[in-house]
Amino acid sequence: MTRLMTWWLLVVFALSPLGGSPALAQTTKKEKPAKSDAKSEAKKAEPVDINSASADELESVKGIGAATAKKIIEGRPYTGKDELVSRKIISSSQYDKITDQIVARPSSAATPPAAKAPASGTEAKKPVPTAAAKAPAKGMVWVNLDSKVFHREGDRWYGKTKNGKFMTEADALKEGYREAKQ
Repeated sequence: MTRLMTWWLLVVFALSPLGGSPALAQTTKKEKPAKSDAKSEAKKAEPVDINSASADELESVKGIGAATAKKIIEGRPYTGKDELVSRKIISSSQYDKITDQIVARPSSAATPPAAKAPASGTEAKKPVPTAAAKAPAKGMVWVNLDSKVFHREGDRWYGKTKNGKFMTEADALKEGYREAKQ
């Protein structure tokens, strides 16, 4: 009788939830891959481009909130995602947590923002000429608008300063410019 009871206990135990029946083991195995699939899908998700993503897309990255997303957008463009730390937009520990979820791709959106319009009453600076500018007429002087100095033809800085224009010598003196010391 003890053998029969032992056998019966083994059968009951095998069919109980604690015993781990084959059917129960199969359902458990099916559930685990489903959970790991969800994790792998999250890992396989496309990284968010910090140069072109909207605020909502940036906030979808775990560890980036609304304020950080705004800072990231204002700091564009980025040549690399590590610039978020070097520009002190996020901390290095926060960067370590999100580094695999973000990317900085070069794009047309990654062009530097246009210079802000100058305040009223001030003049915008002109771009630096690559070569000496040509005078529109012979005998004109090159006036450096920043230093209030003018240069004659043949001077080292004639037509080459960052912010300047050509004028007649009489007009330059009349407007208060002085001749450069040579």
